[in-house]
Amino acid sequence: MINRYSALVIDDERLARKNIISLVSKYEMIDVIGEADNVEIAVEKISLLNPDILFLDIQMPGQNGFDLLEKVQFSGKIVFITAFDQYAIRAFEVNALDYLLKPVSPARFEKTIQRLFSNQNKARITNRLKYDDKLYISILNNYKFVSLSKIIFIEALGNYTKLYISEGQFAVTLRSMKEWEFKIPSKHFVRIHRSYIVNLDFISAIKPLGNYRLNLFLHGIQEPLIISRSYRKKIKNKYF
Repeated sequence: MINRYSALVIDDERLARKNIISLVSKYEMIDVIGEADNVEIAVEKISLLNPDILFLDIQMPGQNGFDLLEKVQFSGKIVFITAFDQYAIRAFEVNALDYLLKPVSPARFEKTIQRLFSNQNKARITNRLKYDDKLYISILNNYKFVSLSKIIFIEALGNYTKLYISEGQFAVTLRSMKEWEFKIPSKHFVRIHRSYIVNLDFISAIKPLGNYRLNLFLHGIQEPLIISRSYRKKIKNKYF
């Protein structure tokens, strides 16, 4: 028995919506259950229809695709659609399923469908991130845009990493510490332990712990983190 998924197509251009619906129609596992040409209608239809997949245009007059995602709680899969690949470079690289550049070709759409139903939906971070970039990450099962500058520290959790975000939120991602260390700006982040990468802007104090180790205190975090001996010089060069 084939598992079926419902999709909502959101684009202000009628021909663009028609093209996506035509491409989707070739795959019997996906049913297009609605379409919207602006954010207000899309918010209503997401609430009413509860689709599994959004095919979402980024550029729309008035409010755009980013604005929509700030207005809804949606934990399904999103395929972003854009006419300008500048929008697809960094903001979606952490957890976005995929993005499509207009005009969408059948061959490119086929790759998106394969990824939709693959167990390996991990998007690669292919560009170095900037401090004011926004990451598309899951917080309490709802995907939200979070500025990199709001990440207090990153903690290793086996094959995963946990992001501690200002305002008491956190997110878990399928990223290694090495990936984060390579991609985040070294001017603002530093590794202090094999298990921790911290945002220098959130450091409130550093105090001796003994045995050449240090305790690091962060704004918004109750318990201090340990700076291991091997990273002591690195943090001192950057912080002091």
